[in-house]
Amino acid sequence: MTHDPLIYDVLIVGGGPAGLSAAIRLRQQAIESGYELKVCLLEKGSTIGAHIISGAIMDPRALTSLLPNWKNDGAPVNQNVLKEKLLFLTREKSYSLPNPQFGNKDCYIISLGALCKWLASQAEALGVDIFPGFAASELIINSKGVVEGVMTGAFGVDKDGKKRANFQAGLQIKASHTLFAEGCRGHLSKDIIRRFKLDYKSQSQSYSLGIKELWEVKTSAYSCGQVTHTVGWPLDMHTYGGGFIYHQPDNRVAIGLFVGLDYKIQQLDPYFEMQKFKNHPINKELLMGGQRIGFGARSVVEGGVQALPKLSFPGGVLLGDGAGLLDVGRMKGVHTAIYSGKVAAEETFTAFRDGKFNNSSSKSYNEITVYERKLLKSWVGEDLQKSRNIRPGFKWGLFSGLVNGALDHILLKGYAPWTLSVDKLNCRINRNSSASQVTLGYPKIDGILVFDKPSSLHQAGVISEENQPSHLQSEFLTTKDNQQRNYCPAGVFTPTFNPANCIHCKTCDIKDFDEKFTWKPPEGGSGPNYIAM
Repeated sequence: MTHDPLIYDVLIVGGGPAGLSAAIRLRQQAIESGYELKVCLLEKGSTIGAHIISGAIMDPRALTSLLPNWKNDGAPVNQNVLKEKLLFLTREKSYSLPNPQFGNKDCYIISLGALCKWLASQAEALGVDIFPGFAASELIINSKGVVEGVMTGAFGVDKDGKKRANFQAGLQIKASHTLFAEGCRGHLSKDIIRRFKLDYKSQSQSYSLGIKELWEVKTSAYSCGQVTHTVGWPLDMHTYGGGFIYHQPDNRVAIGLFVGLDYKIQQLDPYFEMQKFKNHPINKELLMGGQRIGFGARSVVEGGVQALPKLSFPGGVLLGDGAGLLDVGRMKGVHTAIYSGKVAAEETFTAFRDGKFNNSSSKSYNEITVYERKLLKSWVGEDLQKSRNIRPGFKWGLFSGLVNGALDHILLKGYAPWTLSVDKLNCRINRNSSASQVTLGYPKIDGILVFDKPSSLHQAGVISEENQPSHLQSEFLTTKDNQQRNYCPAGVFTPTFNPANCIHCKTCDIKDFDEKFTWKPPEGGSGPNYIAM
């Protein structure tokens, strides 16, 4: 059975802050001007927020520009940052470092998943059609090379490619313009960048893996509104990364660790680096006697302005983390994602209002190049430019990175007369290298502070139909090399291949040995079901 295409004016792929903000702004303008504009948003998670995970500290400036009355309208943005620290950790000690200049003044500790659910309610009230549980699986490109929309994945196909009793064919959803807001390493965004050579002027992209746990704590070490960032232990001096501890309301603590995926030690397991991190004395004091209530992981794009691809292409644009807009210097991306959605929506609406999508004789009718110019001339571009040297400064090691950061970001305020290259930040494992003999000293699983991966999947609410084609494809999936795949925080590859465990962090798509690995979304609604992450 096939379906007639669903036709919209604007299609948005991804229900994160960028996509939802674009949907809201499009409908705001349509209502204000009396213009008929049909907007559809697809989200692969079972609900809005199910696949959303972030630290998160949010700068509210972009949200205020989009929805000025967000405070009175019930946005789940309540807890101000009251105190912040940056610590250098050794195995047993912690040492305060100078003000990190993360710019947390007037910022809020939030659950990004809760914020996205609220943004979705605002979008639906404005008339946006939101379809959760529908994974955009393929691009629809016409004979002129213009993206016309997407095809969603089919439901009810078994491992052998045969139709199950509940089979439903995928849908064609077409639009005059498509906004891709898939987040870091979105599979269609990656395809678009490759097809249209959007990165031909860019330096190579860089990534980290962020692992987060949510705890309810009972100790006097809890201090609502406190934000702590750490560098150093448990990571070695040549592995980029750091920890965070955010004290949320109601005795909840978000604790996590970022690990740069250009690490060189093959046995390193980011998941167990996180378990080790919790055993530092400052974290033991905070967490002991508490209860872990959430777990999740997500790759983080951090190449900065040097690695930005071209943001427009025939038929659409890239938004948010899918475009690489994280501000590494401040370790914040929610505000840049929201603002990118707002700017893209404004320029898209202007193109509709001016009739550009109806004029096929115009060479530029299907590409909105002004979006990138407007965005990079705004405070988003200015902030990215100021942070451009932070991440590449760590390619020489932790101490060099700290010295570079202090010089560039604190002393020179981001206006250094040089730009460091990120070209040598290679996230891929060397397939032909022998594993180095390093003892990493991971703690034993005790079910108190240290947990195994299967129990963490339960905390992430992972639900996937096991009898479906694998969404992870590579010619090497069945070789002995699988035993080296310590990078996966969900245990997909070891000791057996379990694609149903996938939490969509995309680390395998970044870190795997070869460039033939393909991550595609499984059935819509599969994967994690995060709550308040």
